[in-house]
Amino acid sequence: MRRGGNAVDAAVTCAFVQGVMDPQMCGIGGCGVMLVHSPKQGDVLLEFYATAGARAREDQWEKLFIREAADRYGYVLEGFVNDVGYQSVGVPGTVAGLYEALTRFGTISWDQAIAPAIPLARDGIPVSGYMHDYWTTDFGPDVVPNAQRIQVTPAAKAIYTHDGKLFAIGERFVQADYARTLERLASDGPDIFYRGEIAEAIAADFEANGGFITKDDLADYRVNVTEPLRGTYRGLALSVAGPPAGGLTLLQMLNFLEGYDLGAHGWPSTEAARLLVEAMGWAVADRERHVADPRFVDIPTGALADKKYAAQAREAVAAGAAHDRPDTTHVCVVDDEGNAVSLTHTLGSASGVVTPDLGFGFNDYMNCFDPRPGTPNSVRPGKTRVTMMTPTMVFDNDRLRVCVGAPGGTKIVTGILQALVNVIDHGMSPIEAVSAPRIDFQGDIVQLEGRIPYAVSNGLQKLGYKVSRRTLNYDSYFAKPQLIAAEEGGRLRGGSDPRKDGGTALDTDTA
Repeated sequence: MRRGGNAVDAAVTCAFVQGVMDPQMCGIGGCGVMLVHSPKQGDVLLEFYATAGARAREDQWEKLFIREAADRYGYVLEGFVNDVGYQSVGVPGTVAGLYEALTRFGTISWDQAIAPAIPLARDGIPVSGYMHDYWTTDFGPDVVPNAQRIQVTPAAKAIYTHDGKLFAIGERFVQADYARTLERLASDGPDIFYRGEIAEAIAADFEANGGFITKDDLADYRVNVTEPLRGTYRGLALSVAGPPAGGLTLLQMLNFLEGYDLGAHGWPSTEAARLLVEAMGWAVADRERHVADPRFVDIPTGALADKKYAAQAREAVAAGAAHDRPDTTHVCVVDDEGNAVSLTHTLGSASGVVTPDLGFGFNDYMNCFDPRPGTPNSVRPGKTRVTMMTPTMVFDNDRLRVCVGAPGGTKIVTGILQALVNVIDHGMSPIEAVSAPRIDFQGDIVQLEGRIPYAVSNGLQKLGYKVSRRTLNYDSYFAKPQLIAAEEGGRLRGGSDPRKDGGTALDTDTA
């Protein structure tokens, strides 16, 4: 941006670099969604979600179903075929999405956007503590341990390990094949990925290994350019990513909380926590009943986002009703012309699949399709599954107030919710807002970070909630919001969640 580029130029360039720096979180084998605000062109949502391949069937996993994952992120099947391996991969959309954003809104060339990522892959980067922690973490019985995940295919094992031995923290991690693929992508454009030599290699690899993706799936892939979903909170306007993303769920939570004076209770406090839990529980229940790919399922978006509906929910809670319930990367950019980008892109949990000689990992986006036929989120060729990716912007009249988003699976929406409440209701700075201790509720057990006082967790238990205090203060369970806030006079302040190598505050004056 110092050389004259805009926010979209920076976001696209950053996304390619992130794919090298965080190869299990995101990359050109993944997908995502980008919210763009332009003072001249308005707000646009670019959806480039991964879709089920042509060989997928609605009943393909019905007999393999074991249970829904405990954190509501995906489903547990026999053999974990939806979590790792070729059947777990959806048609990648990241290359198409980044190209669409750059050609519509950017000022630099495609090869310029890719160029900074190439030497990082070719020459290598030191293994960070976060990357190593990811490789060595076992997230429990609902998913394949990551040390196994990164070795599912021989090509992946060759990249991410020394013949099965993990890289050490600080050791140089080289991705030479990925560098060559990025060079080809830079010189030949996105067509090589979807219709050229890279597409042919992907299609042949997936056909040979029982995957669902075909050559035609790649050639026919298209980005969906649409309007964001809009709402309000305490007189501020919001633009969010609508279904199948998590923006509708976020708006429902904010609509619920709008009827209470959260700022009067402070954070952390038992009453603020209770209200957050009730908002989460109500919206999560609706998410699981209704949110899916709107091209395949009718979603009552207007009714669910109606503030009268939220008022009815508050009345039910006041009457004593309880609401039953039924990793990723983010970047925010704001430039001095007022352009803003909130971009979430992901590999899901990463499939462990690497096509020989291409050097990049693929998503496991099929993991959150419901394996049971006949549900809103069941598998269908060409369909995308529900996701809680939620790039979000808040406006005070026409002035951008907040640009925010987060990685974190099903916890994305609850993380963004609390970051926004911390800024708007509790008057926190961006770095305070993303760093503050957090809770999450997916419908069964309230999860609290260990920094939250015992008085709060004990208070919730006395009110009848099941509570789990998580012992790690910077637990990977929770989402990791990235937030930029614009103050009066044009000053920008930012915060990157310290739960994932973040925490440095930004403080700049815009022109």
